[in-house]
Amino acid sequence: MPTELLRIASWNVNGLRACAGKGHFLPWLRSSKAGILGVQEVRARPEQLEPSIARPRNWSTHFVAAERPGYSGVGLFSRAAPDLVETSLGLPHFDVEGRVQLAHFGALVVANIYFPNGNGQERDNSRVPYKLEFYRQLHARLDALRAAGKRVIVLGDFNTAHAEIDLARPKENTKTSGFLHEERAELSRWLASGWVDTFRKFHPGPGHYSWWSQRAGARERNVGWRIDYVLASPGALPHLRGAFIHAHVAGSDHCPVGVDLDDAVLGAG
Repeated sequence: MPTELLRIASWNVNGLRACAGKGHFLPWLRSSKAGILGVQEVRARPEQLEPSIARPRNWSTHFVAAERPGYSGVGLFSRAAPDLVETSLGLPHFDVEGRVQLAHFGALVVANIYFPNGNGQERDNSRVPYKLEFYRQLHARLDALRAAGKRVIVLGDFNTAHAEIDLARPKENTKTSGFLHEERAELSRWLASGWVDTFRKFHPGPGHYSWWSQRAGARERNVGWRIDYVLASPGALPHLRGAFIHAHVAGSDHCPVGVDLDDAVLGAG
């Protein structure tokens, strides 16, 4: 039988209430053609969201909030309810920040992740060790799912630009968290272990970014960073049909990114 496309999207909304309040989130959600959407940096508990955002008509939703108010948080919107959503890496110092959703849909697992920023409060890169440990612990958790035969899609704000092509001004940012050698090396380790950067599979050229500073017209001049990714496991890769960055979508300092897969990815593993 012919398969249909399943669109899986990701968007760091930089505060879901703020994004929705600007009139951007729900119209985009309705027009996105997404079957599954992971959002990051929700910055609200579910009860703080308007019902139209927390439970849009014809969508199943699930949210994970950080213990610290107004900080971090991830959310899942899906046309079909997941079979299971896991939200813990089993390590309290990570789990309290509300950064992880592992949503199971048949043989497919969609990992919606808000990776830590390494800057630290003093912008001294003091959170880089925490960030790198988070990467390593998550990698191990996802490898276990791969070993169990799951087809895995990892999406979210990775807070790392992998290569010079992934930011407009690489030379000026070699000491900036998000483009430090050790951060880039960790992402390289993921790719070397079989994860595929889906966007680069279809779009090898420069000038594609997913985040722009809110200062000095950076977005209008396209002085940005590509730090929002969708990675596919080897088992999911044969089902991949396309990848996109929707740089025209307003409402956040990030824009939506995503992939199209044939829906056979949901089938028996």
